[in-house]
Amino acid sequence: MSNQFDQIIVGGGIIGVSIAYQLSKRGYQVLLLEAKEIGAEASSAAAGMLGVQVEFKEDSPMFQFAKESRSLYPKLAIDLYSESGIDIQFEEKGAFKLIYREEEKDQLKAIQVFQHQNGVEAHIVSPQEMGEKEIAKDFYQALECPNEGQVSAPHLTKAFAKAAEHYGAKIIEQTEVQQLVIMNNKVMGVKTSNQCFNAEQVIIACGFRCSAFEKYLPSLKVIPVKGECISVITEKPLIQSTIFTESCYLVPKQGNRIIIGGATSKPYQSDKQVNVESILYLLNSAKKVLPNISEASIEKIWAGVRPLSGDGYPYLGESSAISGLFIATGHYRNGILLAPNTSIFMADLIEGKTVEPNYVEAFSLSRTYQISG
Repeated sequence: MSNQFDQIIVGGGIIGVSIAYQLSKRGYQVLLLEAKEIGAEASSAAAGMLGVQVEFKEDSPMFQFAKESRSLYPKLAIDLYSESGIDIQFEEKGAFKLIYREEEKDQLKAIQVFQHQNGVEAHIVSPQEMGEKEIAKDFYQALECPNEGQVSAPHLTKAFAKAAEHYGAKIIEQTEVQQLVIMNNKVMGVKTSNQCFNAEQVIIACGFRCSAFEKYLPSLKVIPVKGECISVITEKPLIQSTIFTESCYLVPKQGNRIIIGGATSKPYQSDKQVNVESILYLLNSAKKVLPNISEASIEKIWAGVRPLSGDGYPYLGESSAISGLFIATGHYRNGILLAPNTSIFMADLIEGKTVEPNYVEAFSLSRTYQISG
């Protein structure tokens, strides 16, 4: 194998493999190096929600970027199946955001209004109008977002990787990058424990583990945030749409599976241990929303670690100090949602194409921000 490539990507999560896919599809010789296995961290642990409308409360560059990314999924699902043979299980069956207090109704209405102003469909419904019959009707109102969707995160990550290989990308697992090769403030490649690989462009896309490269990117601040999830299997389908509350989310999957996750985010924790108290909290929260879930059987319990920046926006761009060194991390809970648009944005930057200035500023590596709290 030649050691010379056009681009080297460090990290085989959803962001790394999606960028590898986009660049290799454009005809570049791409090498992706992953310290463990493809999708070993947050990408395989994600519930796979494409939650644009239930996640964002006001207009912002992040909302616009997310909305664009969601719109890419219908065609992407077809393309990836053709290129990889993997069904990413894309479904567009909507989502409901539930509120339980009357004093929250004005905020819910404001969310609906801004979404209408941005061309997305959203309706406020009462418990009596709720289409999901199994949901307990003790909530006050719900925001119905019929265009929200979901995918299988593990299938999506594998599909991107296999499709990238289809276009000629080289993927090497169990290979940790130990340092970058830099000459005259220009990146020249990377070093592993026993080999050097050369490229004029290197993209760091290894989630919270990007902190290992902070000496090259001193302004980059990304912390790990652990989230715990549980999946259950029911005898019959209980819900068709994704359900959000303050305490939890419930995501229906194929085979009568439901993934439960939500309010168990634990900053600065990167271990994969799951706390009993967290799972009890999630199950009790889910039962309040979906009473018959108590009859389900437990399938799996797990934890994932997500990369969070100080302002919740990802870092996407080129280092101002080292030419050819790019970064793509900090997607936090939105890696699956943002991956398609991130890959296009990063590939355009790498090619020197004109990109949306609002995104360049919002996702800049050198941006400053105020951290609330």
